[in-house]
Amino acid sequence: MSGPEKSRVPLFATMQRIPGGLMLIPLILGAIFGTFAPGALGIGSFTTALFQDSALPLIALLIFATGTQVSLRTGGPILAHAGTLLVMKSLIPATLVVLLGLGVGLDGLLGISLLALLASMDNSNGGLWLAFSGQYGDERDRGAYVASAINDGPFLTLLFLGASGLGDIPFLALLGAIVPFLLGVLVGNIDAEWRRVVQPVPNIVIPFFAFSLGTGIDLGDIVTGGVTGLALGLVIAPFTGGLVYLGYRYILRRGTMSGLGFAAGTTAGNAIATPAVVAAADPRFEEYVGTATAQVAASALVTAIVAPLIAAYALKRKGALRQGGVTEEPEDPAGAAGAADAPASADDAVHGSAGGLADRPEQEQRA
Repeated sequence: MSGPEKSRVPLFATMQRIPGGLMLIPLILGAIFGTFAPGALGIGSFTTALFQDSALPLIALLIFATGTQVSLRTGGPILAHAGTLLVMKSLIPATLVVLLGLGVGLDGLLGISLLALLASMDNSNGGLWLAFSGQYGDERDRGAYVASAINDGPFLTLLFLGASGLGDIPFLALLGAIVPFLLGVLVGNIDAEWRRVVQPVPNIVIPFFAFSLGTGIDLGDIVTGGVTGLALGLVIAPFTGGLVYLGYRYILRRGTMSGLGFAAGTTAGNAIATPAVVAAADPRFEEYVGTATAQVAASALVTAIVAPLIAAYALKRKGALRQGGVTEEPEDPAGAAGAADAPASADDAVHGSAGGLADRPEQEQRA
């Protein structure tokens, strides 16, 4: 029998090698069309529907698919980690951005609009977190990916803008932003087969809605916004990652493993779509969309590179990083993560979803 067919030109693999490449490369290609041939995709029918007008429905499909991956059977220790990650990476930074916005307005600071700040700070790159925690953490860290499922998308940005009065976000727009996610959670927990079926959705829809978003961006915005976006990413990685580090150290009591928190200091690739979604809900943000999208895209690229480097350095500095994995100190039994020693059901122990000791490092089990 012949082996699997090989790609003549590894387009997909090349995009995946670039941090955020699955989103960034189609976005730039779309911007090239939008700048130099804006009418080329407006010929109508399926061509226009897919390549120019598909962003919002495909983003909605992605949000639904993300919801299906959230399990309601998640155990206490994992919930503690996910909750800490959500508060320190999303809620606190978003609150600080809103307070800044109340003082400086929608224009923001130093050429970075409030929309760009909020869209790049209140989320995290769940794929990168899974990769890093899968190599250096345990099942509690991997399970904290639930936080990325919640903050991945425009809902938190819409919520904070609407609640603060900085944006005129109708309640129905907020409701409409979260319904696909909630429906996905419901369907995924009722029927595990649906969860498996929609797992490939991100790899399918992200390049297409990124291209569609790109057609509405002028390359001039990418050039000007990209520079400030690089600076934005260099700030977001240590700042928001540092907040998660503090949560790991003082709330979860993870000791030498607290450096893992820096790996959360990222901007999600999906956040590139957030400015367009916000502008659809409140047209006052329309003027910021082009530059904000470029800034968020640049931040997603920079943080995907910088955040894991900072996390690896923090772990190595504490002697927790070694070739082939990590060595973790026993936890403070008084800390929140001490709940990990609570008895778990047999099913949870097998799946590692309730903090059972089945797949913990041997020294942590002894502790």
